[in-house]
Amino acid sequence: MKSPCRAACKNVGGICSGCFRTMNEIIGWVSLSEDQRFNIMNALSGEQSTHVCPTCDSPAQCDIANGKETCWCFELEKREMPANSDAKSCLCRQCLSKLPLA
Repeated sequence: MKSPCRAACKNVGGICSGCFRTMNEIIGWVSLSEDQRFNIMNALSGEQSTHVCPTCDSPAQCDIANGKETCWCFELEKREMPANSDAKSCLCRQCLSKLPLA
């Protein structure tokens, strides 16, 4: 079974600092369908994105923009957004994981 795991796991407010999956994505990985795992891996790699991250200009994924009721980031601990942030779009997983917890 394919996995984006890099064996550098550290839970930083609900997101892995190694592969950038959420804890729920990691815990449920074995029970996900191939298509679900494929979609997560494509979002992690940037092959599947809904917009560009306003911080680093890398591909970013918003599940709400993809038609879902909630976004993957809703299950994370709240982050402190920079005071000078005027971001209208979601951050990518890497940039979001770097923000300090609120």
